Amino acid sequence: MAASLAACGEPPVTNTGVYMLIDTSGTYTREIDQAQQIINVILARLEPDDAFAVARVDTGSFSERDIVAKMHFDDRPSVANQQKRQFRERVDSFVKDVAPSSHTDITGGVLQASEFLIEKETGRKVIFIFSDLKEDLPAGYIRDIPLTLDGFHVIALNVTKLKSDNVDPREYMKRLEDWQARVEEGGGTWQVVNDLERLEFSWR
Repeated sequence: MAASLAACGEPPVTNTGVYMLIDTSGTYTREIDQAQQIINVILARLEPDDAFAVARVDTGSFSERDIVAKMHFDDRPSVANQQKRQFRERVDSFVKDVAPSSHTDITGGVLQASEFLIEKETGRKVIFIFSDLKEDLPAGYIRDIPLTLDGFHVIALNVTKLKSDNVDPREYMKRLEDWQARVEEGGGTWQVVNDLERLEFSWR
């Protein structure tokens, strides 16, 4: 009886949702060309019925206004390809005119990313964080809250070292350790990829 019920159940969801956060604080905007290249690679690998969003990490990133482009691709390949071209055009326009932000709300961006991917109900959920992982919040912003990331794979990209890290490398290691702890305590998996040429899209 149980076997027959399982056979009649809904098929497993196998599509993928990707949310990429791009740090735009200070001099990190100089790295944005690399982020653009990664976005183009992700677009090429995504398939019909997948979802993708790109957002900037800004002064307050828990806001729709920080989303540069978002799309749940049609299940028809021809339509999905047209949507990918539109997506790429929006990203290209953003990269061309991007201005540095005064603060860095990475936590707000991750919260926004998790809400977006949960809403899309994709089978796989991936969050890319293109940042040095140095959070700098405006006065009054509260981000010391637990993250809910059960089933999420979080990948930090291009985590560059700051001048202060060269003086005391423990600062760099602590940033990585703190973010890993937050993600894993929230039920997610954590990965750091600094050599972008070796980035593997195992989620595909």
